[in-house]
Amino acid sequence: MAQFIMTYLGGEKPATPEAGKAHFARYKEWLSSLGDAVVSPANPLKDTTTINPDGSVSAGGTTSMSGYTIIEAESLDTALAMAKSCPFLDINGSLEVSELMQMSM
Repeated sequence: MAQFIMTYLGGEKPATPEAGKAHFARYKEWLSSLGDAVVSPANPLKDTTTINPDGSVSAGGTTSMSGYTIIEAESLDTALAMAKSCPFLDINGSLEVSELMQMSM
C-alpha cells in the first residue's frame, strides 16, 4: 500500500480558545475515522528557519506549510477522498496530497 503525505497550508487560527478546542476535537474525530490508514498523525511545524543557497540563515519559511499527516491508501484517489473530509479545510486551509516515494540507498 502506498503512503501519502497531506501537507497543511495556510488556515486561520480559531478566534477563541473554545473554538480552538472544538476544531481540535473535530480534527481528532477525523483522524480516528481514518483508522489504520493513519501512519503519522498531527505533525504541526514550529519555528521554521530557512537555510539559503549561500549558506545564510533567515527566520521563517518560504511557504505557508503549517504541518503534515502521513496516511496509507490504495491510490491517490483514495487519499484525496480522505483529505476532502479534513476539518482543516473548515478554517480556510488548503491541503496538498503527495505520494511518498521509497528510495533505495
